[in-house]
Amino acid sequence: MEPITLTTERLLLRTFTSDDTDAVYQACQDPDIQRWTTVPSPYERRHAAEFTGQMVPEGWRSGTMCTFAVLPRAGGALMASVAVSLRTISGTWEIGFWTDKEHRGRGIMAETVGAVAHWAFTRLGATRLEWRAEVGNEGSRAVAEKAGFMIEGSLRAALLNKDTLRDVWVGALLPSDLGLSSTHPYLPPRG
Repeated sequence: MEPITLTTERLLLRTFTSDDTDAVYQACQDPDIQRWTTVPSPYERRHAAEFTGQMVPEGWRSGTMCTFAVLPRAGGALMASVAVSLRTISGTWEIGFWTDKEHRGRGIMAETVGAVAHWAFTRLGATRLEWRAEVGNEGSRAVAEKAGFMIEGSLRAALLNKDTLRDVWVGALLPSDLGLSSTHPYLPPRG
């Protein structure tokens, strides 16, 4: 799969390049990003170089993980990262994200998630988009809820992070939640 570019009213979403390595390294020095995501801790420059130079391009090449750098549409510095990764052969994809500390609280990530979700449903053929975050990650949960995800519950020991199993919240977004058609009919249980 070839990397693509998405835009929203305020944002430009494009693939990461090696030119983004220093910005990724700086953003991932944030203790909250290291605490709540699976990025290595401590986060070294080599981790950022592996991310921008190997992990991101390989994800696009294999079509199993599509990662976007989030920047202001009018130009400017890296604000965030968002990725969708294939979870099941039935069309479920998972979304994950982080936002640079100085850009939190402005609706940037909810806007980003909305654009990526629309793209995943209309271009990737996703049947379900899942969001997962460690229980207690209130910022991530607020983004998911603002973007329309229905919180479905929690899963015990479902996230291995920093060599420790952790409980996670899980939520989902369906194409119909965005007024889109699904590639397959959906039959919810009765009663």
